[in-house]
Amino acid sequence: MSDWNEQEAQLIEWLSDMDEDNAFELAKRMLLEEHVDPLRVLELCRSAMDIVGQRFESGDYFLPELVLAGEMLDNIGAIAKPLIKTAPGEESKKLGKVLIGTVHGDLHDIGKNIVTFMLDINGFDVKDIGIDVPVKDFIAAINDYQPDVVALSGFLTLAFESMKETITAITAAGMRDKLKIMIGGGQIDETVRAYTGADAFGVNAVEAVTLSKNWMGAAA
Repeated sequence: MSDWNEQEAQLIEWLSDMDEDNAFELAKRMLLEEHVDPLRVLELCRSAMDIVGQRFESGDYFLPELVLAGEMLDNIGAIAKPLIKTAPGEESKKLGKVLIGTVHGDLHDIGKNIVTFMLDINGFDVKDIGIDVPVKDFIAAINDYQPDVVALSGFLTLAFESMKETITAITAAGMRDKLKIMIGGGQIDETVRAYTGADAFGVNAVEAVTLSKNWMGAAA
């Protein structure tokens, strides 16, 4: 954790240890009093949630810890999001439509929420359909929303198979050539991207925005 200073390391530790009160107070102080870049704070949250996910997969944490982790991020995000600076007029310029959700079998929404924040403030219409989303619900949402980009999120390794199933179903439904698909979360890399059939993968929210902008022909 050498990339973090002592205060940042403390926030990661408190978040990953489920010390909700101390974590929230520190994050609030960093954002409102010390004026730390809100994107930096959200990145710290993401790093902490990576640890939470690892502890869940190893059996040290269970569903209640995942729920609490999501609540902590929501509370910090509610403070951070309004502080993220956008360019003048950016709010009214919609570059495209993105449908995002965590695939079935996975309950993580931390990374998904950060990506949703970032796409929203960068001029995209974003529809978030939640966590543990069955394949049929993705198909129905695509039919209804007609997105330009579909973002599949998942942290657990079992999510890779769910991503593949979802993309296979999108192809079978005749929708594949009408949209772009990106995946993200956890240990995703080029090997996983190739396995699932996605167009691209992103390791963080900034990459998700860059991919979406490139696909929409907008300057990243």
